[in-house]
Amino acid sequence: MDWLTTVDHKKIGILYLLAGALFFGIGGIEAILIRIQLIKPMNDFVDAQTFNELITMHGTTMIFLGAMPIILALMNVIVPLQIGARDVAFPFLNALGFWTFFFGGILLNLSWLIGSVPDAGWTSYLPLASVDYSNSHGVDFYTIGLQISGLGTLIGGINFLATIINMRAPGMSFMRMPMFTWASFITSALILFAFPAVTVGLILLMFDRLFGGNFFYVPNGGNVVLWQHIFWIFGHPEVYILILPAFGIISDVVSTFSRKRLFGYSSMVFATVLIGFLGFMVWAHHMFAVGLGPVANALFSIATMLIAVPTGIKIFNWLFTMWGGSIQFTAANMYAISFIPTFVMGGVTGVMLASAPADFQFHDTYFVVAHFHYTIVGGLVLGLFAGLHYWWPKMFGRMLNEPLGKVTFWLFWIGFQLTFFIQHFLGLLGMQRRVFTYLPNQGFDKMNLVSTIGAIMMGVGVILFLVNVVITSTKPKNLGNDPWGDGRTLEWTIPSPVPEYNFKQTPLVRGYDAWWKEKMEGNTEMPAAEPLGSIHMPSPSILPFMMSVGLFVAGFGFMFAKDDFGNTALNFLFGNHLIAAFGLLITFGCMFLRSVKDDHGYHIEPEELEQKGVKA
Repeated sequence: MDWLTTVDHKKIGILYLLAGALFFGIGGIEAILIRIQLIKPMNDFVDAQTFNELITMHGTTMIFLGAMPIILALMNVIVPLQIGARDVAFPFLNALGFWTFFFGGILLNLSWLIGSVPDAGWTSYLPLASVDYSNSHGVDFYTIGLQISGLGTLIGGINFLATIINMRAPGMSFMRMPMFTWASFITSALILFAFPAVTVGLILLMFDRLFGGNFFYVPNGGNVVLWQHIFWIFGHPEVYILILPAFGIISDVVSTFSRKRLFGYSSMVFATVLIGFLGFMVWAHHMFAVGLGPVANALFSIATMLIAVPTGIKIFNWLFTMWGGSIQFTAANMYAISFIPTFVMGGVTGVMLASAPADFQFHDTYFVVAHFHYTIVGGLVLGLFAGLHYWWPKMFGRMLNEPLGKVTFWLFWIGFQLTFFIQHFLGLLGMQRRVFTYLPNQGFDKMNLVSTIGAIMMGVGVILFLVNVVITSTKPKNLGNDPWGDGRTLEWTIPSPVPEYNFKQTPLVRGYDAWWKEKMEGNTEMPAAEPLGSIHMPSPSILPFMMSVGLFVAGFGFMFAKDDFGNTALNFLFGNHLIAAFGLLITFGCMFLRSVKDDHGYHIEPEELEQKGVKA
């Protein structure tokens, strides 16, 4: 019950981590099945329909349900600690954001059990996603699951914007914030502007499919290219929503393990802002083959190439941070350092794809698959592994096993390079994306075999990481504040794991890398900005969980409203939208209860602080 009702940002971060691990596992299994099907020509491991379902669900699960929650897990746990706050701005909303995300993801993945799985690709292009071509409930699971899930992400983004703007400790000006907090701030702004676009698109598609709308139905005057614009106006900022937190993690990790201040801090901040801004200017580079004309293609080409400039600034700054530093090769830092050349590789192929005439040749080949996996896996996932190894002691009070962490790193990294490096050449030879099999003797056979072996190695690497987590969980929680010894930011000034109130006294920040600055001056703790007093805490609540259950039920109600169940009672309940109404009633009822119930939270008194010790 404690976990179902919690509004503590650290526990919600752990819930996000568990949910992300679940969906990441599902997406990983889908990826392995895809690679097994392609291990040899004319393979019949899965049929064409199942293959379409696998690639659709792999992409959708990994982007929306695998990567996003692990980013939000780290943001939840670390951002309030880095800015010296006791919680996020809206703890209740934070819990609501998690549960809506989780139930949306569960709804989407239940499609495997109910037997009609989304099959129109992770981008769900029209007319393929229309009732004419996808007449099962598959795409309905996609539209409704992602709407509920996206609502959770949007709530999270708004919450972090409010938290970072309003809840920084005294002295923590914007230009003293750690890079991970800056990255989270820009990411939250991107979420605020990008997610409404895809929500609108999903609602329009839902109306087309469930209520006979004509937004994308060409015979009645709809427009299928409209979906591509709506999707990519969200979809391109989305890749920066994924990668910017990884940039923030790398900045903090490289700086800590080089024992040096981050080189060019202010240029890093402006580069992050610029990447966020330019991210909205480039969406139509996904549509060079649509026929927008030379002027539009040229403009989007130039904008796409421009985005390489702030990214390049970041790369050089990380290299200069390591230059002359006393580098420690911990598992976290190995992931961080390997991120740099791997991401550069993904960036270079991105600039190649930014050229409209070249893209006309590369489009829809495995070259594109290689490119975006180099940025998302070689960028984001390596960044997340770096962050998890680095902040694990802060989250759980235990260090992950270092030797095992390094073995995991080498397995995963070599597996990754084997899987995707070779796909560039598959693409250049002409192997198309999304094909479920291929004829022999086209030069694809050996490369696909190597790619599949690499994918299995990555899978083994992830399993080893989980083994590491299990082994670690048996150790005692006996770490100090700063287990790495070189912590630079505020989260390393408080016990590991963190007490429920975070900081006994709000710290006073006197410079960038606040904790490092105090250590260099010989201080053993942060100066306090307030005397020791009673600490106000928010009360736990079951309402966020129940509101999300209501949306989940309503989603099913709308989806199956037109189905014939062969049962009069069920037909009556679904056909008259009674199930949908019941679900919405639960959600709105909880909103009403939240409005009328005056909940002032509770206080932890100074004498309790001494007794509680490090109770998290």
